[in-house]
Amino acid sequence: MLERRPIAARNTRWAAAGTRWLLSLGMSPNSISVAGMIAGIGAGLAFASTSLAGDGIAPRVLWLAGALLIELRLLANLFDGMVAVESGRTTRLGELFNEVPDRVSDAAVLVGAGYGAGGDMTLGFAAATVAIFVAYVRAVAKASGAPSDFSGPMAKPQRMQLMALTAAFLGFAPSGWHPGWGPGGNWGLIAATLAVIVAGGTFTAARRAVRAARALGTE
Repeated sequence: MLERRPIAARNTRWAAAGTRWLLSLGMSPNSISVAGMIAGIGAGLAFASTSLAGDGIAPRVLWLAGALLIELRLLANLFDGMVAVESGRTTRLGELFNEVPDRVSDAAVLVGAGYGAGGDMTLGFAAATVAIFVAYVRAVAKASGAPSDFSGPMAKPQRMQLMALTAAFLGFAPSGWHPGWGPGGNWGLIAATLAVIVAGGTFTAARRAVRAARALGTE
C-alpha cells in the first residue's frame, strides 16, 4: 500500500472538494503526478529566465510565476494521493509515479533557481543533490524495513515553500530590499535560500538516517 506523507490539508473541506472535482474530470492519480512535475519544471525555467530578463517588471513576473508553479506542484502532490485513495487506484505503479516526478521537480526548481538572478549555479546543483539524497535516505530506510520517515526540518514541503516565499518576495519587494552577498556581492537572496536548503537538507538526511538506524536496531 502506498505510504503517504502526512499533510494536514487532506482533512480540509477544500481538499475534499478539489478531489471530487478532479474525479469528476476523470483525472488519474498518475496524470496528476505528471502535471505536478510539469509545474515544477516550469518553475525552474521561470527562475532561470530571471537572469536573462534584465530590469523592470519582467523578472518580477517570472519570480511570481515560479512561486505560483511551485504551489501548483505541491497541490498536485496533495491531490494525486487523495484521488488514488478515493478512486481505489492505489498501486505499486502509482508509488513509482509518486516518487520519480518529485525528484525531477526538485532538481528542476533548485537548479533553475541556481541559474536565476542572484543565484549561484553551484549552490543550485548542491541543493538539488541534497534534496534527492534526503528522499534517497527515506527510500533506502523503507526498503530495509524501517518506517517511512518524512521528517524535516528540510523535507520537500519545507524546501519548496521556502523557495516559493523567496520568489514571491523577489517578485513583490522593491529592488532596494534585495540584499547582495558572496563573491563580489553577486549572490542574492535566492542564493542564500539555496544555501539554507543545502544545510537544512544535509541535517534532515542525517536525522532520517539516525532514526532509521535506531528503528532497525530494535528489530
